[in-house]
Amino acid sequence: MRKILYSLLIFTLFGITSLGVTSCSSGLSDEQVAQLNSLKAEVSSLEGEVKSLKEQKASLERSVGELNAKLEQCAKDKEETKRNLEKLPK
Repeated sequence: MRKILYSLLIFTLFGITSLGVTSCSSGLSDEQVAQLNSLKAEVSSLEGEVKSLKEQKASLERSVGELNAKLEQCAKDKEETKRNLEKLPK
């Protein structure tokens, strides 16, 4: 019960403090808006780059999987050839 009251008190104080801070400010300046827009554009660009890199990673992982499958097949073929060579008369 005390934890709930304590949490409620903290939440209320946080709400009152944030209300007081936002009501005291006069809003964003033009420079701040321009900075915010610039940061939003940068975030968007970086998100696009992340998406592109994830796609590239998936493609590389597929290629590695295909190469590993070929490598396994080569090892099987090598072992089969080795067994067949041992069967040949000397």
